[in-house]
Amino acid sequence: MTTSALIDVPEAFLTSYGAHGASERAWLAALPALGAEFLDRWALRPDGPARFGMASLVLPVRQADGTPAALKLQQPREENAGAAAGLRAWRGDGIVRLLDHDAPSATQLLERLDAGRPLSALPDDTEALRILAALLARLVAVPAPAGLRRLADLAGAMVDRTPQAVPALRDPAERALVRTCAAAVTDLLGDGGDRLLHWDLHYDNVLAGQREPWLAIDPEPLAGDPGFELLPALDNRWDDVVATGDVPAAVLRRFDLLTEVVGLDRERAAGWTLGRVLQNALWDVEDGESALDPAQVAIADALLAHRM
Repeated sequence: MTTSALIDVPEAFLTSYGAHGASERAWLAALPALGAEFLDRWALRPDGPARFGMASLVLPVRQADGTPAALKLQQPREENAGAAAGLRAWRGDGIVRLLDHDAPSATQLLERLDAGRPLSALPDDTEALRILAALLARLVAVPAPAGLRRLADLAGAMVDRTPQAVPALRDPAERALVRTCAAAVTDLLGDGGDRLLHWDLHYDNVLAGQREPWLAIDPEPLAGDPGFELLPALDNRWDDVVATGDVPAAVLRRFDLLTEVVGLDRERAAGWTLGRVLQNALWDVEDGESALDPAQVAIADALLAHRM
């Protein structure tokens, strides 16, 4: 049996990822050979069925000495270009450890965590949010290494793109909301921050570990203000927020907990959270949408009402 035959690429991953385009399908076709290459190069052996997310395939493996690890295969993209630099800077403090890395292919060898136990499985939302907030506080305490994308640059580009994007939205109230978010970002452009940001920290990007109870995974590192980190946590498990019967109050409870634990200035954090809503709105418009995500609107409305 060839080494590539040992690489299990789930059909669901082939179907979902291959739907994106020709470059994705070409990468998928080369995936078994790529995985085999790194099994050989890093002296790894498969140790269970593959798991996958939206953009990566993760193979449980064992190293030559028997230590469990995870081989992460992903197509090189802008969003993962700084991942290895970020993981090295964090040194495993609150986040999965990077054991090895191949820059040209973006392949990573990572510490093995328990993929079957994400933070989203905790039934108590407040407990889960406190755990996430404590991890976030540790992550943003680290200064960003040189060479990462900078929030200041992204934010300036977002503001510049707003006038062209707004007319695509059907609802006048949503058009006004996007303009308000852009104005909030404009007020913050003078200081985009220099902390090392995860950029996608939500419950499913925190897994149970052995050396620590919980560790973050899948960063898309960015240099910037920690306030830009809060939105993924605010719209986590949105059905729980709706079920409270008072969405604005539930949003503000989450926001208050996050800003308190992380130690953030609430006004700046609110402004950068509106910036994150703006970013998602611009992405939606680029994808052909003519309406905003209702959860994002509700979060923005709650923060704006609280600021006034």
